[in-house]
This record gives sequence, structure tokens and C-alpha cells, in this order.
Amino acid sequence: MVLAVGLLFFGAVIPVACAQSSPDPAPSVQTEGKSGSLKGFVEDKDGAGIAGAHIVFSGVDGFVRTLTVTGDGGFQADHLPAGIFQLAVSAAGFAPGKVSGTVQPGEQQELPTVVLQAGAAEAIDVSISREELAAAEVQAEEHQRLVGVIPNFFVVYDWHAPALTARQKFELSWKTLFDPVTLGLTAATAGIQQATGSLSGYGPGAQGYGKRLGAGLANETAGTLLGGAVFPALLHQDPRYFYKGTGSVRSRLFYALSTAVIAKGDNGRWQPAYAGLAGDLSTGALSNLYYPANDRNGVGLTFENGFIAVALDGAQNVIQEFLLRHLTPKPPTYPAP
Repeated sequence: MVLAVGLLFFGAVIPVACAQSSPDPAPSVQTEGKSGSLKGFVEDKDGAGIAGAHIVFSGVDGFVRTLTVTGDGGFQADHLPAGIFQLAVSAAGFAPGKVSGTVQPGEQQELPTVVLQAGAAEAIDVSISREELAAAEVQAEEHQRLVGVIPNFFVVYDWHAPALTARQKFELSWKTLFDPVTLGLTAATAGIQQATGSLSGYGPGAQGYGKRLGAGLANETAGTLLGGAVFPALLHQDPRYFYKGTGSVRSRLFYALSTAVIAKGDNGRWQPAYAGLAGDLSTGALSNLYYPANDRNGVGLTFENGFIAVALDGAQNVIQEFLLRHLTPKPPTYPAP
């Protein structure tokens, strides 16, 4: 819901951006042949560089490269494949460490300093687990903000992104809910409702605004948690929108609209979007508990509004496919599907 509210606030930008986009945009996710580089330092707890530390870089498609840390504790690796990676760091007399992230094509990234703790060296698994890959994806998604401000965490630009664990689905939802911008937009929406007399049963004044704000927070919490975490975790479906970015305008439009009723399961297969529909219906039904009597939906209208919400999901996904990437500073870049 925060994304929909944010789009209303930036509605004046959308027609201009759409007018500037190509009728059949060349996808910016095409990255075959491109690579990136990483640099960083390995130190002990006192800040001294650990010369000779051993680093194993593990990337996409089984790519592996070994590095040796220089005398000042620094290292650099060039010509690395774009995508998720993991560094396994080890040194004699120290416990091993790991670092995960995403290699961006055409960029040199400086990693946070790797600090190894003194201890017995042990064998370290250099392979990247599915959960670790997903964790790196979530980390990248939590930096996606429209015009650098509005959270847009539930879109993934890696077509082959691994399924999220239940914990990661809840993490994305909580990050969205407790983001200051989310709370600010909800408060602003309650103010607009107050000014226009919407939900009139709540009445005027500070008390009426407080009730509208409470209802807005309840809607946001229910919609984000139920549709983004609870039902996706129970029904093993991915709550994110998978950006396509390739093909004709018609094929991308059909794909975006279809994702309102189909979703990628945790098994990697596309299936009916049971989790999304259950989230939309449940959010509408819960609103009957706190909306004024003349604004409650009832059973019939709950189902009607649920299907309207599905249609709005499709419209939002079309906007994701054709516009929002262009409003996101430095979005992650991956090979095209």
C-alpha cells in the first residue's frame, strides 16, 4: 500500500517519465560480457592488516577465484561476473569469516572491512547456500527507493533470484512497515482523508484524525504482513514482483498484468497467486472491524473489493515493469531472463 500511496504523491512525475520512455525499451538488465570489481581490507580486531590471508570468491554459475591479501591487508579482484557473490576469508591463527553481496557490472565496489577474530583456523565452506543467496538479494532490495525516498522493497530485478525463507519474507515486510517514509505517507494520507471528509464516521478534529491514522496504520500493517509475509510463508509463494525488462512492449505488458493472478512459488514454478488473493481479501475483511459503520464493506463488498485489489495489483505491476526502475537510483543489474 505504501507504494501505491507514494505513486499518488509523485503522480505528476509519471506521465512525463512515461512520455520519455521508448515504445519498446531496450532493457538495461542486459549485462552479458560485463563484469565488476571488488576491493577491501582484512584486519584483526586491533585494526592491523592481516597479510597473506586467503580469500575465495564464489560467484554465479559456479565461478570461483582465489585471492591473497597484501602486506597492508588490502585486496582487489577485477573482472568478476555480475551477480550475487560470497567471499570466504581465512588466515592462520584466526577464525574464518564470510562476506556476501552483489557485484554490479562496470563498477568498482569497496567492501566493508573484514575483521577476523583470533582463534583456531577451521575449514570453511566456500559454496553459497540458497539462503545466503536470498539474503544478499534482500539486502539489495532494502536499498531500492523510488526517487531515492519511497521504499520499493518488493520488486526483484534478478529473474533467477532464489526463493525467500519465511524469515526473509517477514524481514522485508517489517522493513517496509517501520520505514519512516512509510509512516510519514500513512500520516499524510490520514490528513488528506481528514481534509476531504473521507471516513466521515470518525468525525472531525484531532480525535477524528487519530482514528483515521489508526485505521491507516492497521490497513498498512494488515496488507503488508498478510500479503507480503504470512500467506506467502504459509502457501510457499514469493510475494515480490519479478522484473522482466526484455521482450516487446506487448509481451511485457501481458506478463505484468498476469502477475496479479499468478506468482512464483518457492519451488521456482509459476502458479495461481493464492497468497496475494488471500492477503487482499483478508485485509478488506479486517477493515470491517474498525471502519465506521457506513464505510464497512460487508461480506459481498469484501469479495468485490478483493477482486478490485487484484486489478490494482496488476496495474501497479505494469508501473513496476515500465516506469519505476527508471525512478530508482542505481537499481541492481543482472543478466536478462
